[in-house]
Amino acid sequence: MQKIVPNLWFDHNAEEAVSFYTSVFPDARIVGTMNYPTEVPDFQKDLAGQPVTINFELLGFRFIAINAGPEFSFTPAISFFVGFSTADDPQAREHLQELWAALADGGEVLMPLSDYPFSPHYGWVQDKYGVSWQLILGNAEGDRRPPIVPCLMFGHTAQNRAREALEYYASVFPDSHIGQLVPYPEATEAAEAGSVMFGDVDLAGVWIAAMDSGVPQPSTFSEAVSFAVVCEDQAEIDRYWEQLSKVPEAEQCGWCKDQFGVSWQVVPSNEPELLARPGAWDHLMEMKKLVIDRY
Repeated sequence: MQKIVPNLWFDHNAEEAVSFYTSVFPDARIVGTMNYPTEVPDFQKDLAGQPVTINFELLGFRFIAINAGPEFSFTPAISFFVGFSTADDPQAREHLQELWAALADGGEVLMPLSDYPFSPHYGWVQDKYGVSWQLILGNAEGDRRPPIVPCLMFGHTAQNRAREALEYYASVFPDSHIGQLVPYPEATEAAEAGSVMFGDVDLAGVWIAAMDSGVPQPSTFSEAVSFAVVCEDQAEIDRYWEQLSKVPEAEQCGWCKDQFGVSWQVVPSNEPELLARPGAWDHLMEMKKLVIDRY
């Protein structure tokens, strides 16, 4: 079971987005869909009976698409590395270019696909739905990483906190360890000397990368990307909630926000089953931290 699952918030077009992603990524599939009940609060009337979440996998990595309203927008502060390697695929460069073309169509190129000191073929693109992807051709040598790795860019109000965050997350999740930690050798426009140019951490089997932005950023993390922590029982929910919820006003329906501004959802592994209970949807809307016995 994937312990940490990125959730992507879409404005009424989650089905369209998931259909797109599963058509352009290799080894992709839709795992399951959960619908809104037919009776919902007034602010959700236009979504009654429609999908609320769509579970899907890209390159074996699980995501959840949330079908909701216009409340949140994606920012480049959270992106997803997609790694290609000729050690696994002799046509890795060509396949990277094919995926790049699909994601860039109707989107915005943030860093052009080119040769960089850290990769012979790399680019950063924000697709037509606003989700950011970093496509990278990796070196066959060195430590291996999964094909998809979420990446947190610390800028704006979170500038120069990447190291602190990596160390904190490693302390929160059991069986975790920091992998790479590459510091800036000297200060940039925004990053301090010694802050994190690139780092990553294995959190209970899920790799997450982090970096301090080298240039000033106009925005930081948004609830449009949140990370669900899948828990086996109430004790686990209680423990993760205590460690990840640091902004009381952000607490709602199992959602919380940590001290860095990153949004999390602390959820039971059998939540779809719990939500099938009569009145469960109303009970969910009333909760902050989720209590299994209150569904």
